[in-house]
Amino acid sequence: MRRLVVALAARLWARPALLLWLPPLFWAGNLVLGRALGPTFPPVSLAVGRWVVALSVLAPFVARRAYEQRHLLRRHVMLIFGCGAFGIAGYNALGYLALQTVPAASVAFLNSTLPLMVPLAAFALGVERVAPRTLCGIALSFVGVAWIVSRGDVGSLGQLSLGGGELLVLVAVANYALYSVLLRRKPAELDPLVFLAATMAAGLIVLMPFWAVELSHGATIPRDAGSLAAVLYIGIFASLLAFVLWNRCVATLGATVTGASFHLVALFTAALAFLVLGEPVRPFHLIGIALILAGFALATLHRKAPDRPGLAAPLPRP
Repeated sequence: MRRLVVALAARLWARPALLLWLPPLFWAGNLVLGRALGPTFPPVSLAVGRWVVALSVLAPFVARRAYEQRHLLRRHVMLIFGCGAFGIAGYNALGYLALQTVPAASVAFLNSTLPLMVPLAAFALGVERVAPRTLCGIALSFVGVAWIVSRGDVGSLGQLSLGGGELLVLVAVANYALYSVLLRRKPAELDPLVFLAATMAAGLIVLMPFWAVELSHGATIPRDAGSLAAVLYIGIFASLLAFVLWNRCVATLGATVTGASFHLVALFTAALAFLVLGEPVRPFHLIGIALILAGFALATLHRKAPDRPGLAAPLPRP
């Protein structure tokens, strides 16, 4: 049986086109589990549990290399903490908090704005200019966002509060967009897995004060088998394996093709949420995601910037 599994894994590894659908499926599972655990599992505790599991599994494989690159890590400690704060701590904690009140499908559809928020963040930080076509695509995409956030009633947008769950999703995605821009500053000589482990550790440090506040307000961590299995799945499959497979696809298929597959997260999440949680897909979901995808196509169509060989695209972490 073990030989069969190893042989199957080797065949899949050699055919990255077959791997392309796995990271979106793993991330969809994370969103559905985050929604299912929402009533019982405190959001910051879930984020901490996710990255403790992921770092514990990854650490033995990178410890020696991390020691060898300790001077590089020390030199870029501010970058590591910036990536940890936005990509590990902010994105995940806010995302799990939003999932307590927002259906998993809505979160997934709003997450589809990530590829368009990255150029906005780069423009805001003065890293790069945004072409008029890209701006038009972003504007069209955010019409779709407004349609989903308002649940098909745009007139209700004026009544939304900053504490609304859908708006928390957008703040979470903005956090990850900032992380994606910062990630471009990672030195090429720093091992990607070492950098990932370092950002996980930094993110956990950032989360600690918020976790302490959460626990001080009476939050309790579930210890039943189902909750623990869910945290293990999120930490191993939706974090580590998705990262490895995503970067394998980027290296072999290119960042553009692999990046486009990120929108499968919305499709898989809607299907899993319907099957597991009984969440229906509403007409406003379909109209909104159609506008988001149309904006993405407009922003990226005929872009001439080629993929850089060997460079992994920023990893989405729904």
